[in-house]
Amino acid sequence: MNIKVTVNGTTLTAQMENNSSADALCEKLKEENIIVHMKDYANFEKVGPLGSRLPSNDRQYTTKPGDIILYMGDQLVFYYDKNTWNFTKLGEFQNVTKADLKKLFGKGDITAELSL
Repeated sequence: MNIKVTVNGTTLTAQMENNSSADALCEKLKEENIIVHMKDYANFEKVGPLGSRLPSNDRQYTTKPGDIILYMGDQLVFYYDKNTWNFTKLGEFQNVTKADLKKLFGKGDITAELSL
């Protein structure tokens, strides 16, 4: 399944993973769009609270630019660089580069709207 993520007026497509975490997120999106206020962390990711918990499927994982991650069961993270930790991968942005993501996300906080 694919979802849409709109940031700063630009809409990206994300292909979701085949796991219970991504399935649960998509079920929530069938009810309503989700808006997440995200803060920059260490100049390689944006992170913000989902407002509810999702099931976790954590495993040791090294992120790549474009990965969408569930952290701690209730935090949404967009990566635009590498990091290794126990994560649940929710999906990944399609047809964008690291440079595209850094330009779109800019410096500082963003607001992302997730929709089907």
